[in-house]
Order: sequence, then structure tokens, then C-alpha cells
Amino acid sequence: MQPIHGVFVENRLRHLAATGKVELKVVAPVPWFPFSGRWAGRYGVYATVPRQETRHGITVEHPRYPIVPKIGMTVAPILLALSQRATIARIIREGYDFDVLDAHYFYPDGVAAALLGHWFNKPVVITGRGTDLSHIPAFNLPRRQIQWAAARAAGMITVCQALKDSLVDLGVADDRVTVLRNGVDLEAFRRLSDSERTAAREKYGLSRFALGSVGHLVERKGHHLVIEALRELPSAQLIIAGGGPEHHRLMSLAQAQGVADRVRLLGVVPHSELPNLYGALDALVLASSREGWANVLLEAMACGTPVVASRIWGTPEVVSEPAAGVLMPERSGAGVAAGVKTLMAAMPNRAATRSYAERFSWDATTEGQLGLFSAIMARRLPPNVETATV
Repeated sequence: MQPIHGVFVENRLRHLAATGKVELKVVAPVPWFPFSGRWAGRYGVYATVPRQETRHGITVEHPRYPIVPKIGMTVAPILLALSQRATIARIIREGYDFDVLDAHYFYPDGVAAALLGHWFNKPVVITGRGTDLSHIPAFNLPRRQIQWAAARAAGMITVCQALKDSLVDLGVADDRVTVLRNGVDLEAFRRLSDSERTAAREKYGLSRFALGSVGHLVERKGHHLVIEALRELPSAQLIIAGGGPEHHRLMSLAQAQGVADRVRLLGVVPHSELPNLYGALDALVLASSREGWANVLLEAMACGTPVVASRIWGTPEVVSEPAAGVLMPERSGAGVAAGVKTLMAAMPNRAATRSYAERFSWDATTEGQLGLFSAIMARRLPPNVETATV
């Protein structure tokens, strides 16, 4: 039972369910908001989420929880847990007495799951994915809550070694944390044929060396650094995909830098369209200040597009060979430019980049999850009793 946080957690769920070895129900709370409509922004979108839906054959429940202004971060775990308590109790009454609570993100979701595990006497597995372990532990109360949840978890997963190291630094024993990196959907993300790539480049108006920067338009994603790098990359143009509060600032920056004619902001791009976008690019740039395991890197590589990325957290574990791309020497506009120039001087073959990405299918991660769940259940069940329900 796990909340869905974006397409990558959903992909992990989907591949786990596809094995036929587990049965899943998902509880994914959403913030309560009384009004829908474009004027209400993302909160208006939350209001339109159904109470229950089916995705990939999996039943998904969406209970509501309140958001408390200014103090929301500190009370979010208890509000999340309380919002799910009645839903989980009903699911059990209806005959689905699950075996393991599987939560994604240590804070606030993992802390909420630890509370629910205590209330329902169920073992809890918590996965750390990024900011929940790279940034939030800097705050005193959330750090203590994360430590409390970790002490009560039956199993812990991180998507990269760097995040595991963060948990160990918080006092968690090394042997209690399993590293299971994210994978990439190698069928959805594929190399375009020559004719498809030509058509994609025409669609996006690409006639020069094409860079892409994909992600929410917030400062930590570093889109502004890629724009600044263009002054040192006169032969390159840039496409930025994503929505967010930095849109107008990025446009103004491109104007101020004198590169606006080589920058295009696409806004939010549907996930289904990303393979065409990646395939049209010559390189993807990820200049983030914080990432756990950035799946955009693997998605681009699976499309044959090498990457230039900042040397942070799990990214060196993703970009570990020349076929994948390069790590920029520093996180700055000049660092982005230097990384792109290094890549341009020795561009990997697109087939080699795709082959590198093929090492990162979901299979190993899925088997690792199944192994962890089985080990947890073996510790709880009498000899010779087997279960595969999650």
C-alpha cells in the first residue's frame, strides 16, 4: 500500500504488480481543497482528483488531508496518517488484510506510514528518494521524526548510495538499508529512427546543436544556469520543458543574456511526449542542486541522448561512463558550458548511449523489492507459511 508520487513511483508500482507475485492496493492522499478551476492553480487540480480510481489494474484510494499554512511541514506526518486511517480500516474490513505497508519518501510519508504501521500492527518499508533525505533532515523536528520512523521500519530502501549514506549519518545501521535504484521504461523510451528524429527536430524548431533542460521551473533545477551557459555556446540552442514559478524570470534572463532567440520554453510537456523531445535533442542538461536519482537522465539516455549533469547526490551513479555523458566541473553557467563543450568534443554514438541505458531496466529493482518483502514476511510468519501480498 503506497502513495503515488509522480510517474517514477507509479512505474515502480506497475512493474511490481506486473510480476504477478504481489497484490497491491494504493492509498495516495491528496490535499483537501473545496474549489476547482484554473484560477485555483494546483489546489484546484487536487479538488478534481476522484476518491477512487483504477490505474494499471491497481485500485487507488485518494483520501483528503488538510494543509495548515506556515506550520504544514511539521504537522504533515500526523495529518497524512490520520487521513488514511479510516480508509485503511475500511479496506481491511472489506477483506483485504494486507501484509506490508510500503511508503515512498521518508518525510512526511514515511513518518505517517510508521504511525499507521503502529496503529494497524503492520511492518513498514520506507523508500528515500531525494530531498526527503538530502535536505529535510537539516530541520530539527523533521530530522527527529525521520529517525523515529527509521527506528521502527522493518525495511528501508534508497534509490542511490548517496542517500543511504545520509540515513547512516542519521544513525541508521548500514545493514538495515537496501539500495534499489530507479529504472527506466525501455519500451516507452526508445531511439527514434532517422526519419522520426528529423520530424521531431522540425516540430521543435531545432536547427542547431540542441540542448534540453527538463523539470519543474524552480531555482534548484538550474534552468537559469543552462541559459547563462548559452553565451559561451554560440552554436547551441535550448529547449526548456516544465512549468512553474520561474517561467517569467527565465524568459527575462534569456533576454538580458542576449540569447532569447535561442531559448524556447515549452511549458508542461505530457510524459508520453517526452520520448520525442529527448530523441530530438543532441544532449540533455540537468543542472540541479539536489537530486536523489534523476530519472530524466536515464530517460534521455534510453532515447540515445547523452547528458551533461551536475555532480550531486546519486547523479555520478547514473552518469558513470562516457557513453552516458559527462559531469560538469562545477554547478554554474560556466560549468554547464564546460560540460557541454567536453561532450561536443567527444560525442558518444547514440546507439552506445542507448546500450548504456539498457542496463537500468526495472527488473533488478523489482526483484530486490520482492526479496525484501519476502524476508520481512519470513520474520513474521510461522515456518512453511508463504505470502506474496503487499
